[in-house]
Amino acid sequence: MRRTATSVLLLLGVTLVTFTLTNLVPGDPIAAALGEGAAANPATVQAYVERYGLDDPLPVQYLTYLGNLAHGDLGRSLATGRPVASDLATAVPATIEIAVCAVVVSLLVATALGTVAAHRRNLVTDQVVRVVSLIGLSLPTFWLALVAYDLFFRRLGIAPGSGRLSPSLTPPPTITGLYTVDFMLDGDSVGFVDAAAHLALPVGVLSLFTIGLLTRFIRTSVLEVLDSEYVRAARAKGLGPGRVVVGYVLRGASLPILTVVGIAFGSLLSGTVLVESVFAWPGLGTYAYQAASNLDLPGIMGVGLVVGVIYLVLNLIVDVLYGVLDPRVRLA
Repeated sequence: MRRTATSVLLLLGVTLVTFTLTNLVPGDPIAAALGEGAAANPATVQAYVERYGLDDPLPVQYLTYLGNLAHGDLGRSLATGRPVASDLATAVPATIEIAVCAVVVSLLVATALGTVAAHRRNLVTDQVVRVVSLIGLSLPTFWLALVAYDLFFRRLGIAPGSGRLSPSLTPPPTITGLYTVDFMLDGDSVGFVDAAAHLALPVGVLSLFTIGLLTRFIRTSVLEVLDSEYVRAARAKGLGPGRVVVGYVLRGASLPILTVVGIAFGSLLSGTVLVESVFAWPGLGTYAYQAASNLDLPGIMGVGLVVGVIYLVLNLIVDVLYGVLDPRVRLA
């Protein structure tokens, strides 16, 4: 309950920071919204200013913004002409889909690599894993996206190049907004396979960096747990290696790993601009770029608010999972 109350206060702070910084952006959003011809007409400009309350003091505008938020109104996008909430309802699930898949793939691969590296400390296997993780951390994501697009789509033709779905297919009935999940719920195997194929390249590109980050962190966490007394006691009782690793080592190392996974997931959701641009993925990153390019202030504030909410929710989930994984946290 305390965490939830704190999150509400933090969310209020996010709205204040987002609103303030957005209004400090250089440029003329009125001219960007109306166009050069209409912006040259004083009567048109005045009508626009009065319509959206832009002649009110900033504190009054902020209170009006909060009142609209309370009713689910994020404003109308100056770039698309549609409600920002409707645009985000389409863009956010697209980004969540690739981010969730990237985190799941990264966590599975990094857990295996990090655990093996820790058990083979300072041996050849450990050195190879550390070098591979360092390469994954060092490669620029946008460059890797361009290389993957050119190699697997243009040259080899073994993967779809852009979009969430082939032009010959229609999107599934909207249930979750995640195409793979909605196709499964609709019982459309052809659509599911096509949507999964379109996920392959962006998920693969995003996963490489996250695998490098998680592998190094998991290796360090597992090394700390391997030297603990309860792991030695488990081995002394004659438990098998698999049970020791899963039931004792990974569980003991799970708390710091959980924190990094939460941060990595939030970073993926808010940092996919270049990857989405390369693969023409209509997600949150693409929408943020278009809003910034067009000085679409309602769109920019909407993206900032969504990213802030995502981080707050992730932190709240991590806090709750801490108590699930470690009873000592619940007692505190």
